[in-house]
Amino acid sequence: MRFASLGSGSEGNALLVEAGGASPTRILIDCGFGVREARRRLAGLGLAIEQIDAVFVTHEHSDHIGGAARVALAAGAPLHMTTGTALAGLPQAPAGLRLQCLDAHRVLEVAGLRIEPVAVPHDAREPVQFVIDDGEARLGVLTDLGCVTAHVVRAMSRLDALVLECNHDADLLAASDYPWSLKRRIAGPYGHLENGAAAQLLGALDQSRLRTVVAAHLSRSNNRPELARAALASAWAGAHPEDIRVADQDEGIGWTPV
Repeated sequence: MRFASLGSGSEGNALLVEAGGASPTRILIDCGFGVREARRRLAGLGLAIEQIDAVFVTHEHSDHIGGAARVALAAGAPLHMTTGTALAGLPQAPAGLRLQCLDAHRVLEVAGLRIEPVAVPHDAREPVQFVIDDGEARLGVLTDLGCVTAHVVRAMSRLDALVLECNHDADLLAASDYPWSLKRRIAGPYGHLENGAAAQLLGALDQSRLRTVVAAHLSRSNNRPELARAALASAWAGAHPEDIRVADQDEGIGWTPV
């Protein structure tokens, strides 16, 4: 199994996961990009949009769901999300869309991939994140949540790779020119993880299999890659510099083995 980010941040998110040998399965988690931009970014990975087998959406915020329906239609692929996400973010589904509502507490399978939804605290209707298991390796995707829960820690332990939100540095956010109400939302228990909280979460996990951590959903204004890397490194004993990567808004990250 391997994964790549098409881009990560408040302007659009999409994560591609591929597993299998000669005839691989490919799923897209979130797509905040339109069809044209998604095609361009997929081409950079050597793929066409028609090679996507399924699209999953974590929640209804536009940087995650904005292009998902049109991309799923272009791919001829089913679109999976919780009922709450569908009601809040897709009240009028485009004609021909194969919308499938998932249970936030039930594992499902797509062509041999075991996909476990993980309910998270975030300011959305019924948000989830995911753990993807191909029978050999486990990838955790955890990019929008305001605080760490025992449920999240249990679900995200014993991973081989983790894509983890490091949205902001607490000091940079506090000193920013954002309105107080926005600062409160971002830093609140249903907002976004700051670097220190992400590090605490990483430190609480069973890291016995962990090989790669990708810092994701970094704020352009209130974070810096080196701050996110340093925070995660402090919570992962024995990690090498190349084990911690950062997915950015413009380039994402290229293919990364799980």
